[in-house]
Amino acid sequence: MNKPELLAPAGSFEKAKEAFIYGADAVYCGTGALSLRSRAEVDNDELAKTIEYAHSLGKKVYATINIYAPDNVYGDIKSQVEMLNKLAVDAIIASDGGVIDVIKEVAPDIPIHISTQANTLSSNSAKFWYKNGASRVILSREMNKEEIKNLINNIPQGLETEIFIHGAICWAYSGRCYLSDFLANRNANLGDCAQSCRWAYNVYLEEKNNPGNIMPFETDDNGTYVLSSKDLCLIRSIPEIIQMGVTSLKIEGRLKSEYYVASVVNAYRNAIDDYIKDPESYDYKKYLKELEKVKTRGLTEFFFEDKNNKDYQEYEGKQYNPEYEYGAQVLEYNEDKSIIKIGNKLTVGDKMEILIPNKIEVEEFTINKMWDTETEKEIETINPGKLGQSIKIHLPIKCEEGWMIRRKK
Repeated sequence: MNKPELLAPAGSFEKAKEAFIYGADAVYCGTGALSLRSRAEVDNDELAKTIEYAHSLGKKVYATINIYAPDNVYGDIKSQVEMLNKLAVDAIIASDGGVIDVIKEVAPDIPIHISTQANTLSSNSAKFWYKNGASRVILSREMNKEEIKNLINNIPQGLETEIFIHGAICWAYSGRCYLSDFLANRNANLGDCAQSCRWAYNVYLEEKNNPGNIMPFETDDNGTYVLSSKDLCLIRSIPEIIQMGVTSLKIEGRLKSEYYVASVVNAYRNAIDDYIKDPESYDYKKYLKELEKVKTRGLTEFFFEDKNNKDYQEYEGKQYNPEYEYGAQVLEYNEDKSIIKIGNKLTVGDKMEILIPNKIEVEEFTINKMWDTETEKEIETINPGKLGQSIKIHLPIKCEEGWMIRRKK
């Protein structure tokens, strides 16, 4: 069995650090206005720092230039590719044939990964990209497992494959959406999606030529979120995915928090490693339990098991977790009083959980005392009044800088 790469999102250098702390083999990040997450922009200095840090750990960084590019941005694309070449980025993710030609011309030694935006659905399409310089294809999320198996079995041995295993699913086919552009004048294909599919709508649909054929909507006083999907979660299928030989398993979420990245990466890291060590004992439920603690919408396997699956609509439009939330991040461990950076309101008596890298079980504890970092005065409760505010508490186990602590509501 070949162990697949675990690929995590990095909307910032700090998110990349958390991804690596909790077990990611590689991260992918944007390049400003030239990627499909322009609001998760990583500037050149931060990108350089991310690549240097990753390489010091023996890890990889992939940069995205995956917009569908008009002629007026090709000067910027060429400059970006030149910069990425100097930084020795490990691959560039692209979908536009013109962009791919620029990469091949300016930086022929940088591997090219074909974005899921290119909608690779078949071995024939994969072979086309391979002949045109691709070293990896990121497969369409609309494929089921049989189609993925067939593709892997019918492509050149040197061509890698990557699939999404967790995260938000775009309402539109392979992310090619114009709803945001139409409603908010923000072009999703140029990286500025307003996520219009997540809005609440008051709608009623009836096919004109078939009166009475009404799509059933679940609705309340706030309308319906019928365009919004649940989040992808393939934790149950990790054994089958590994067996079919997928090269890289990708987590979506460059706009998500450091806490989210750490939690999800840790769950999948443990799932992959535990299955490789002992396939017969794999039990997805304990990893799913951890993912449930950080989810903000329902979870679905989308089309992986069944192309006829209908359980992927998120009618409630949830954007929060009712049971758990981010609590704090460890800044400095001391046996008596450790320094933590708070992320939400904390109060003496709160039930907390420490996320331990390379371990799926968490360390539970209760906050018995808190101290002001500067005055050492005891405090009963604290709100995150300013970014980076810290306090001192006693931690029950030895922790490293960057470890995450969640709070049970």
